[in-house]
Parts: sequence; structure tokens; C-alpha cells
Amino acid sequence: MKNYVIITDSSCDLDKSLREKYGLDYVEMRITYDNIDVPASLDWEYIPAKEFYGLMRNGTRITTSQATADAYREKFEHYIKEGYDILSLSCSSALSSSVNGSYIARDDLKEIYPESKIICIDALNSCYGLGLMAITASEMRNEGKTIEETAEWIESHKQEVNQLATVEDLNYLKRAGRVTAASAVFGGLLQIKPIIISDTAGQNVPVEKVRGRRTSINRIISLFTENYLPNKYQKIFIGHADCLEEAEALKKEVYEALPDKNVEIYIGYIGPIIGASVGPGTLGLYFFGKEVTFRADKK
Repeated sequence: MKNYVIITDSSCDLDKSLREKYGLDYVEMRITYDNIDVPASLDWEYIPAKEFYGLMRNGTRITTSQATADAYREKFEHYIKEGYDILSLSCSSALSSSVNGSYIARDDLKEIYPESKIICIDALNSCYGLGLMAITASEMRNEGKTIEETAEWIESHKQEVNQLATVEDLNYLKRAGRVTAASAVFGGLLQIKPIIISDTAGQNVPVEKVRGRRTSINRIISLFTENYLPNKYQKIFIGHADCLEEAEALKKEVYEALPDKNVEIYIGYIGPIIGASVGPGTLGLYFFGKEVTFRADKK
């Protein structure tokens, strides 16, 4: 069986230690702020995480751009030349066009390297939901699963990756075009905190709106308890946008609610791609659970 690499993108938010532990690589998207354009590095070497979120708090607009077909082509070809097949897991197509770049690169390279397998998956998720899928694929690879077996499992189970998130300030979603200006102003006045999931189309959508930060976190714990299911590859991720103390407090509450105390719980920064849209103060919880069936445009 030919060895294969697992490649994701900047929206997976996995830090260097996790990428090295699980043998993962990623294609970089890009961010722009104050007329400065840099790669969206998950190791924050171009702009530290605290500085990034500090800029946002001070009103700096940070925009993002997708991973290009050329970037995917370069990354894929590097590994193909080393003798690997490619399994690529990309950010939800509802949030980014990056996955289309992977398709273009796949089709181009298949003409040059017809003997190489290149499988590209639209994760229909982002942030640590995408990261959880990439790590799961790595564990399956380590078990000796073929690239086809791993890809089939991820495709069949990706709707079981649950996201429960809340934002501190709706104005960042307004600037990113995710909510209307009126919704942001009205929500801010009433201290409205949405509970945001990734739906079956891979869209980040509010399914509930509660009042107050503490209430939103309590509701996340409640929904976690309702939707959590044991899974051979279960891991729990808590992503935070420069609110580590709250993330650590959430971890304690998740642990108390967790039926299996042996499951690993990770805390990490929400990376620059997702962070640019959701803003500082965002908290997100990611885990395998009940299959997501909600779709915003089919309510």
C-alpha cells in the first residue's frame, strides 16, 4: 500500500505541536490588515495572536483570502514527487472557495501523475471541526487504513462533527458581512449572544439567541450534554479568540459533563482566518456527537 499524506488548510487551527504529532501539513490562506498582506500562519510568526486580536479590538479591519489552486498544486506536487498519495481536507465550501483550488490542483496533477491518488474532501466545517477530521484521518492512517477507507469514513461521518460557538461582540460578524448592521446594533444593546453551529451545508448559523455571556456558555454546556456521543476517535477542542481564562473555565465544565473522563480536551487559539470573522472573545466547542441535521435555508 502506498503511503499518503493528509493536507488541510489555514482554517483547521491546529498548532505546530499537534500537526507534528499527527503528521499533518496545510496550505496557507492569507490575511490583510493595514495594507499588509501575509500568510495566515497557524504558528503566528507574522503577527502574534494577541497582537492580531488587539488590532481587531482597536478597530482594525482584517480581511482574508482563500488558498489558491497554485498553492494547492505546489503542496500536492511536493509530496507526489516524494512518492505519496494525497488526502486533502479543506474548509467548508460555504465559507471559503479554497476547496475549489484543491479540485483544480487535483485535476491538473492527475494529468501529469496519473498513477498518483489525490482525494479532496469538502469538510463542511472549519476551525477545530476541520482539525478534528484531519487528526481522525491521521489516526486511521496509523491504523493501516487505505486512503480510500479513510476518505470514505470522513465523508460518511463529517456531519457528526458538532460545533457549538458563541461570540462576544456581533460587530465583528457585521464587518465580515455575516449579520446585518441593524442586527448587530440591536443585539449589542440587548446583550444578545448567538449559539452558532455548522449546519449540514457547512454554513455557520445561529440556532439560538440568548441574553448574556454566562447564559450563552451555560447553553453550550447544555447542548454539549444533549449531543455528545462516544466515538472511537473522540477528542474535544475548545477554541478561543484571546479569552483563555474563559476557555479554561469552559474546559472544567465540559470535563464535569463528560461521561468518559479519558477523552482528551484541547484548548487552542482560533486562528487568523476564522478569527478575522468572529472577533476577539469568541468561544467554540468541537466534538463528535449526534449527526447534524439542521440546514438554515431549509427551515
